[in-house]
This record gives sequence, structure tokens and C-alpha cells, in this order.
Amino acid sequence: MDARRVVIVGGGVLGTMHALEACRRGCEVVHLEADAGPRRASVRNFGLVWVSGRASGPELDLAVRARELWEQIAGHSPAVGFRPDGSLTIARHEPELALMSEAASQPDGAARGFELLDPADVRQANPAVRGELLGGLRCTRDAIVEPGLVLGALRVTLEATGRYTWHPRRQVVDVETTPNGTAVAIDQLGDRHEGSVVVLCIGDRLSGLGGRIGATLAAAPLHRCRLQMMQTAPTTERLTTALADADSMRHYPAFDLPGRTALPEPAATTSEWGMQLLLVQRAAGGLTMGDTHTYDEPFDFAVEEHLYDDLRARAEAVLGWSLPPVVRRWAGVYTGVTDERICYRTTVDTGVVIVTGPAGRGMTLSPAIAEETWEELTR
Repeated sequence: MDARRVVIVGGGVLGTMHALEACRRGCEVVHLEADAGPRRASVRNFGLVWVSGRASGPELDLAVRARELWEQIAGHSPAVGFRPDGSLTIARHEPELALMSEAASQPDGAARGFELLDPADVRQANPAVRGELLGGLRCTRDAIVEPGLVLGALRVTLEATGRYTWHPRRQVVDVETTPNGTAVAIDQLGDRHEGSVVVLCIGDRLSGLGGRIGATLAAAPLHRCRLQMMQTAPTTERLTTALADADSMRHYPAFDLPGRTALPEPAATTSEWGMQLLLVQRAAGGLTMGDTHTYDEPFDFAVEEHLYDDLRARAEAVLGWSLPPVVRRWAGVYTGVTDERICYRTTVDTGVVIVTGPAGRGMTLSPAIAEETWEELTR
């Protein structure tokens, strides 16, 4: 497909990466966003480029490629805040440490940068970790970006090409293909945005679109997940890695190994709310923490305070010191596939493609997903 002018629908990280990749290939890009600026999952996340937990095979390969692309992106857009800090998953019980050892010994352990550490090595890798522990699993391939800065930084880079136009407050309500093969996105004002390709990166917006797009989304193997997170005031402590507790190994497919069945029985809150502790320090010094997983809709409009208390206690147990006051709490929603795919990518009509559903992998995988989309479109 000769994609000289393209229309990207959705200003989140997946849509913005598709715009970046299109511009890199010499295309003129029109970028539409329903809100005044992105305010959904792309800015309500940890900013983790999380290679460590990805499933073996194609998903891990895509994550490794995405990690390479993030480093390249940081070269021309340093304001994304890329930091190759790696991560530490902390073990406080012997079965947790045994599962970490099992994961590190897998054939793809080196691709993830896995290193099994004893307590002294954990504290050397991240001196801010002073709680009781038996050891930890380091992943040197994990990295951090600043979710509040990424999208603005990338738009600055895109605008510098002279081939990029950003249109906020434009909610696409339908997409059609004309008899001559032109793809057209129609917004709420009735304006028609034409291109050889329209790529819809619509995130958790699974309704409200008309025609074949709406029908396709209604039948797609997608569901939404709500999660709770929070951020503290800045701390003078310096965390040299991202951190996770061992409950995170219950969620990530990299740890779907025989040793996972021997993990201690999870706390009732962990089971009911799908809890895990992920913790990352922002460039300004605050700590972003979470999270929970809820799939039953309609989601409650309110957040659950006792879950924040639980997350704070978990973080203080790992760190061994009292956290600064919490200054922000929020809930976010992302869309994930319900089958074996990494994301949902489908061609609805000539030149009309939907790309969504990477779930919590979106920030990590988005550059590589966008690269795959354009490779498929330009074959």
C-alpha cells in the first residue's frame, strides 16, 4: 500500500507511535484525538518498559525490539525521560526465590537480562531497598519513561518534520472508504479527514463508532480492565531500579512455570483485587505505585481506600522506610485481548485498520506494534 497521507485516530501512546512510525517512513500524518489532550491509560500508568514479564516467544521478541526502539526514540526525543534502570522483583519467602531461580535458568533468561541476586546484591543494586528479604530477581532490560511527558515530547518531534498535523477535540464517529479507495475518518463536526490509510488506535473506546467499525468492535475479543494507582510527594531517597513484589509473578506469563504452584497462598485482598506491587520513581522524585485489576463492568466511579493502604504497606515493607505523603490517587482503564494475540489488529475495509488491546503491555510494546502495523500495510 502506498501510504503517503495517513490519518491516525487516537492520541494515546499507541496512536502516537503509529504517527511517529508513519512520519519516519516519509508520510504526511493527520492525528485526531477526542479530548483536549490524552488523559486515559497512556498517562495513567507506571511508565515502565517491562521486558521481564513478557511471555516467551513472539511477545518477548516484540518486547526486546520495543526496548531497542525506545532507546532510539530517546535519542531524538530526550524529553520522554527514558532511563535504562532495570527492575528488581523482591523475594521474601523461599518459594518466591525458587521461582525466580527457575525463571532465570530458562533459555530466554539472558534475553530478559535476568540475574538472581542474594540480599547483599539486591541492596547494592538498589540501596533504597532496606526491608527484610531473601533475595531478588534483577532484569537489566527493563526501563522507565515519564508517562506524563512522553506524548508531548513525541508531538514536538513529529511537528518538527513539517508533515504532521495535530487535531485535538476531534472525536471520530465513523470511517468509510470511497469508491476510489480513499479512507475517510469523519469527526463529530462532520469534517472529513482523508488519507490512503486510517489507523484507529481507540484504546478503551469500544463503543460509539458507527458502521462496520462499531460492528467489528462489538464482536472483537476485547475486554477492559480497571486499575488503581497513586503517587507520593518527592522523596530524597534515590531508587536506582523499578521495584516489584513477588505477587507480580502471579500475573506475568514469564513466571508461568512449575514453581509458581508452590508460591505461598495469596492474601485475600490479592486474590479478590488481582493486586501486585509495582513501584517506580518519577524523575521529579515522587513514587508511582499500584496496582489492582478489576474486569467486571460497569466499573465503580469511586476508588477503594483500603487498597491504597495495602499498597502503601507493601511498599514500606519492601523499602524498609516510611513513604512520603500520597499526593495523587487515580483509577485507569485499559483494553486487552481475551485470546492468545498480543494485541488486536484487524483490517476492516480497504485502508482502514483497528489497532488496540495490548492491555498493560501498551507502554512497553507500542513502538514495536506500530512498526509491525506499517510493515504489514506497506508490503
